[in-house]
Amino acid sequence: MPLTDRDNAVCDIENDIEMARAQMNKERILILGAAGRDFHDFNVFFRDRAEYEVVGFTAAQIPEIACRLYPPELAGSLYPQGLPIWPEADLERIIRELKIDRCLLAYSDLSHGQVMNLASRVLSSGADFSLMGERTMLESIRPAIAVCAVRTGAGKSQTTRYVMKRLKAAGLKAVVIRHPMPYGNLAKEAVQRFSSFSDLDQAKVTIEEREEYEPHIANGDPVFAGVDYQRVLSGAETEAEVIVWDGGNNDLPFIRPDLWITVADALRPGHELTYYPGQVNFRKAQVIVINKSNSASADAVKAISDHARQMNPKAVVIKAASEISVDRPDLISGQRVLVIEDGPSITHGGLTSGAGRAAAELYQAAVVVDPRPYAAGSLSDVFAKYPHIGDVLPAMGYYPEQIRDLERTVDRADCDSVIVATPIDLRRIIKLEKPSARVTYELSDLEPPTLSDEIDRFLARIRKEGRI
Repeated sequence: MPLTDRDNAVCDIENDIEMARAQMNKERILILGAAGRDFHDFNVFFRDRAEYEVVGFTAAQIPEIACRLYPPELAGSLYPQGLPIWPEADLERIIRELKIDRCLLAYSDLSHGQVMNLASRVLSSGADFSLMGERTMLESIRPAIAVCAVRTGAGKSQTTRYVMKRLKAAGLKAVVIRHPMPYGNLAKEAVQRFSSFSDLDQAKVTIEEREEYEPHIANGDPVFAGVDYQRVLSGAETEAEVIVWDGGNNDLPFIRPDLWITVADALRPGHELTYYPGQVNFRKAQVIVINKSNSASADAVKAISDHARQMNPKAVVIKAASEISVDRPDLISGQRVLVIEDGPSITHGGLTSGAGRAAAELYQAAVVVDPRPYAAGSLSDVFAKYPHIGDVLPAMGYYPEQIRDLERTVDRADCDSVIVATPIDLRRIIKLEKPSARVTYELSDLEPPTLSDEIDRFLARIRKEGRI
């Protein structure tokens, strides 16, 4: 063998050794998630970085999202087999047996105590624990408004609808990008666009997805969502003059906003201090909307205002009302009613009740029927898992069996009528044999300063900058 060939052979061996060492030195990452930010953080930060080895994901909070695969089509060339998604309940075993170096928390609406409990589970199992902030925010070529919250159920969706109406009134083409809810085939859901109810039907979306998408579609506003948000954003930018981020839970926006709006809940004062990452939203906001101020005590509204002054003194603080409307109040007054509320807000959002229970009180229902004795199948498990729930029925519909359980529970209930207080008209999804009243709710201004004032100010600024 010529010397040069031998040298090349030696160089190849040394290269192989270096490559093997690099493989051994890769940091082994486990991402703790709930089918949302976990996938986004992986796509943006980890997918193409060879110095990390993401071993997989864990899943919590949402039923039936574990024990599946993050597909090779989305996982990238470093992960040709895709990545497993395990139940978070097996966290300690996964860390020990797969020699995890670091766990990244990548889901939301957790109390600070819950965050530290997860951290303690991770640290005691031998791995490090970390959080990720703005490094995975995407930059848009369009002006972007983000609507986020301190808690699930604070009123993000109605605030987003308010923002969209204001933008359209200003003659602008705005598009909603919704926080991910990929509960089906992840590869097929990489980029989603919905502009009609038939789009939702064809995609076979869950009740939870419909609750977020359908109100926008009813207003004539297209909604983008999916799994790969760089591609989602690129698609939305081809249609929009302004991007509006409609957040999920109390998560941070995936798109860097030019105007950051955070919704606080006047019925839950103090939660802006004690929930992750809601406090981050509260601190980062340029505008803080104290929603439901019309239903809360003056002391509760003042407490949130005081916290805003202490933690984010530059933010504009706005008091707003969540106004409820009922199509058939006669089916509530003097009746024995079963109340169906928004599922996520009542379960992991921690609310005991919502707009439906408020309507029952407003229109003087004779009795609010407790659904627990009539709970069918998985609904019994929901009440056991979330004992804080009041005398209302959360509209759970993450998978077909759960939708059937919801329908059976309503059928079983001994009541005169049903109050449907979900963001969508649930009567289009399940068959209700009993008379029903629909409750809807929208954001409205209470006093200056108003949210419309701040949106107009924002539009004047970006017009001056030549961005619209």
